[in-house]
Amino acid sequence: MGLFRNYVNQTRKPEGFLGKLMVDGMNGGHAKLADWGMQFLPETAPDKIVEIGCGGGRNAGALLKKYPASHVTAVDYSPVSVAKAIAYNKQMIAAGRCRVTEGSASALPVSSDSIALATAFETVYFWPQIETCFAEVRRVLKEGGTFMICNESDGTDETSLKFEKIIDGMKCYTPQQLAAALRTAGFSEVNAVHHPKKPWITVIARK
Repeated sequence: MGLFRNYVNQTRKPEGFLGKLMVDGMNGGHAKLADWGMQFLPETAPDKIVEIGCGGGRNAGALLKKYPASHVTAVDYSPVSVAKAIAYNKQMIAAGRCRVTEGSASALPVSSDSIALATAFETVYFWPQIETCFAEVRRVLKEGGTFMICNESDGTDETSLKFEKIIDGMKCYTPQQLAAALRTAGFSEVNAVHHPKKPWITVIARK
């Protein structure tokens, strides 16, 4: 595997030196996308949030700022990402408002019916058996809870489809495919928003 291909494959599960470089770039590289997606979140403050595939922890930090009375559990299956997210959110962790832990979307380290808001920024591309993972998200949500997916790719843009061919296990989904998988997993009120000028999408579903 060439150096470039090895590097971009770190988007799936950052590991080693290249993984640390990738995670360092994620916080800044995904910030505009994440901020765009967050504007569609509920205004009412959720008491407990789970940020799935938290990467370097920037978006967990943004959620803590947006909802100053909330507690955020940030989850990632990459130890490199977990370490970076802990460092990024150390003050909020010390204050008891944030927990960063290793875990996967298929087996979230969170109690059933305990979460008001679940978020997934630039991560569902790599979730195996996506309907099963969505069902796991539904498990941890309270009745009426919200699940938000925010992706840079709408499943049709050429750039992301090129990366799909060289990044192991990557799958770009259209809003329609995500909505269908969410409904299969038992979600209702599924709505999608497409950026007017970019292939960015936000999909929001409720339990």
